[in-house]
Amino acid sequence: MKFNFKMKILLILGCVITFISCTTRTLKTKEGTIKKIEAFKEKQKFVEDSFLHYPGIGDESMRPILSSKINAIANDFKKIASSDKPSKKKYQDAIGVGLKRFSDVYLSVDTEDRERICLYVEELMDIVGLKSSNGQLNDFMYGFQPDEVVSQ
Repeated sequence: MKFNFKMKILLILGCVITFISCTTRTLKTKEGTIKKIEAFKEKQKFVEDSFLHYPGIGDESMRPILSSKINAIANDFKKIASSDKPSKKKYQDAIGVGLKRFSDVYLSVDTEDRERICLYVEELMDIVGLKSSNGQLNDFMYGFQPDEVVSQ
């Protein structure tokens, strides 16, 4: 009987630990995060990048518009990183808001530039330690979630 009781206690303890780890979604802001976001904002965007096989922006007149929208996402991330309780959800919400800022120019932006927008968002995610956009980058780029198509 003692073995069963110990197993039950271990099982309950395991469930509690799993529950706590799943519900704790705060992202501690690492030292240097704000400086990295500021450096990100300062760099010129949509320039040719042979490593990424990106030829540069397709329409030069769009560079300041798109750069401004990307930097607005960076500002949102900076605000969250500076807050008392930065969380995955707050960053993911900021990504959603940020990507919606492109809705007025979305049809004017070619595919390579949309891919570059997503890579900039991923760069910001890396800076703050966010591992997932919760599918928002796929929605922005392709208009659907690949796993949703497979399950249909």
